[in-house]
Amino acid sequence: MTFNLMQLLVIYLVSWLGLSVVHAQGADLLKLTKTIPLPGVKGRFDHFAADVQGKRLFVAALGNNTLEVIDLAAGKRLRSINGLHKPTGIVFLPEANQIGVANGDDGTFKLFDGITYQLVNNLRGLEDADNVRRDRKTKLVYVGYGDGAVAVLDGSGKQRHADIKLPAHPESFQLETDGTHVFINVPDAKQVAVIDLQKKDLVATWSMDKFQANFPMAIDEGSHRLFVGCRNPARLVVFDITTGKPVADLAISGDTDDLFYDAKLKRLYISCGEGFVNVIEQRDADHYQMRDSIPTRAGARTSFFSAELGEFYLAVPERGDQYAEVRVFQP
Repeated sequence: MTFNLMQLLVIYLVSWLGLSVVHAQGADLLKLTKTIPLPGVKGRFDHFAADVQGKRLFVAALGNNTLEVIDLAAGKRLRSINGLHKPTGIVFLPEANQIGVANGDDGTFKLFDGITYQLVNNLRGLEDADNVRRDRKTKLVYVGYGDGAVAVLDGSGKQRHADIKLPAHPESFQLETDGTHVFINVPDAKQVAVIDLQKKDLVATWSMDKFQANFPMAIDEGSHRLFVGCRNPARLVVFDITTGKPVADLAISGDTDDLFYDAKLKRLYISCGEGFVNVIEQRDADHYQMRDSIPTRAGARTSFFSAELGEFYLAVPERGDQYAEVRVFQP
């Protein structure tokens, strides 16, 4: 294990104050294995998707109006897809080898060929399109959009089948793999909304009056727990999805935008724009402990965790003379 000068200074000060150092920059929890530079990419990032078999990472460079395609095996950028309009959510369709990209500014869901990277379909009418999810069972694609709706697309991502209304614009949402519910952050309504996919309707809302600005979300179906990241105040809130009641909450770093649950290691990874990745241990379904807060860079608040690839990816925006980059960590 090696440390830079700043880390050694922190360790010395903590030791001088009579405290103990359990982990230094998450060396035992998240190990930085690779940094992939993205020179020329300006502005902030949004969401990710992965092609597990092809070992490719797709990153929405929202402020740059591009989709960045990264070769994870080689550790380099493969392609920049230009001409997008505030790209936000991404989904990979492995059967067709196509990449779906939601665009907030022109309200489209665009499909690109996974070999040529050429546009193959352009679905319109999804104003302020945002997060995208795909149901592993039915292959249906869900796109959050507008002042309050989720669009249901067919498995090809080319046709719109239905719309499910919500009280306000949806942010992150999670689908049950063993059930029929979708849990959706609706921060402007100060709620978590619950949709039943069989009924195609809103069936419950959980209040977020105490902890607000609920943007990222993850789910632990094994323990029936839903994790919600809040910005006001900066807090992780844990819900029992069988009752809709909060069972725990924990202080986190500020300006969070993505969080993921690692079922194998029983951990949460939370990327925060304040400049940290928080690593939280799940002791049991109702008890959680902050294990580390890994320094990153201000504005690095979007990330992705692939259980299949066993890696955590953090998008780091350009700052001053420092290029934008993707940092690859191994738990």
